[in-house]
Amino acid sequence: MPDGPSDNTTTFEGFYKALGRAVDGPTTWFREKVIAPNQKQYPWYHQKFRRVPTIDECYTDDVVCIYEANEQYKRDRNVDTEIVAILRDRYEDCVMYERPDHNEKCGPLMKQYDEAMTNWFIKYGDLGAYHDAKSAYMKQKHRMIWERRHGPVGSGMKKIPSN
Repeated sequence: MPDGPSDNTTTFEGFYKALGRAVDGPTTWFREKVIAPNQKQYPWYHQKFRRVPTIDECYTDDVVCIYEANEQYKRDRNVDTEIVAILRDRYEDCVMYERPDHNEKCGPLMKQYDEAMTNWFIKYGDLGAYHDAKSAYMKQKHRMIWERRHGPVGSGMKKIPSN
């Protein structure tokens, strides 16, 4: 028995490699020379997702559209939550650094944080543990109806004239 590979094995391996290059070569070349240079390269933390239709633009039987709207809602909620957390951290850092004059020097940060927290609660608050884009949309709709009938939330109910 010879110690090295037989002549048939090397011939088969060469044929297999040549076939692989013939199939894979054009696709690899096209990806490296045409597709990759024309793509915008973003770092992973600046990834931009395309906006999808919101839940009010989906048909009731369009499961894919509803799923995409829910995923978009989750991304938006995570972004809004992180914005509120960053503003809170900035305010807390300002208070720690500027003590005892933090009331004057950190006042604008506190106003900005309070406004962001109020807006977050208006959109996402009181929805419960398991909520989706539809429940947030219904909350928004109910708030708009309330404000149309009674004025801004928190101002009390208007007297409805009886006919």
